[in-house]
Amino acid sequence: MIFLLRAAPGNQALLDTSDTPNWPEHFVELANNAQDARLKRFYQALPVGPDTPISQAPFVALDFETTGLNPDQDAIISIGLVPFTQQRIQCKGSAHWIVNPNRPLNEESVVIHGITHSDLEQAPDLEVVLDQVLDALAGKIVVVHYKQIEREFLDRALRARLGEGIRFPVVDTLDIEAAIQHRACQGWFNRLRGKKPDSVRLGRARERYGLPAYQPHHALTDALATAELLQAQLAWHFSPDTTLGEIWQ
Repeated sequence: MIFLLRAAPGNQALLDTSDTPNWPEHFVELANNAQDARLKRFYQALPVGPDTPISQAPFVALDFETTGLNPDQDAIISIGLVPFTQQRIQCKGSAHWIVNPNRPLNEESVVIHGITHSDLEQAPDLEVVLDQVLDALAGKIVVVHYKQIEREFLDRALRARLGEGIRFPVVDTLDIEAAIQHRACQGWFNRLRGKKPDSVRLGRARERYGLPAYQPHHALTDALATAELLQAQLAWHFSPDTTLGEIWQ
């Protein structure tokens, strides 16, 4: 993926979001076309608009653990979410679900996330908790670290269960960090000394902002880690009057 940067007031560098839809307008269209009542209700809770300052935006960090990395073959097994604003983590509203993927786990994924077959035996199907998940996301801007996972896995899961997928705006902390690293390596002097972008993995990115290390690969902990990372990125690299339209996708 190529990250395009442009100059902004205060020497900020922002992602190119020129292909991003006007999400409130797009949600009106999606609500009109949705067949499932749960999806229709989700879209009717319109997100704030692109001109909303990031200091006033309602965010929710979202993370999935899955049986693998291929959304066409693998499935969600746990969901973690944490609502927050630029100023405050709202831990009281956080939530975590383990859901049955209705397929065998592979040994590699078990080693990574630690969720076993016995943990899933009595777990509900995603559709059972879908109302709660969608209600927690409704009206908020979803924040993730690597948007393809949460977007594609949730879309595939709903297509399999409801016959229609889902779309929603995201702010991707990985994309932001990659753009920041790209900018840090620009200039003739950096090229001369062979400076290369640093890792944008969640844990490594947090280290650069002095954030504490958390045990990875737990959906709720990773959601909290992502929320804190965005707060740090916004504080370090953006002004409070930066608009959502400059960072969402």
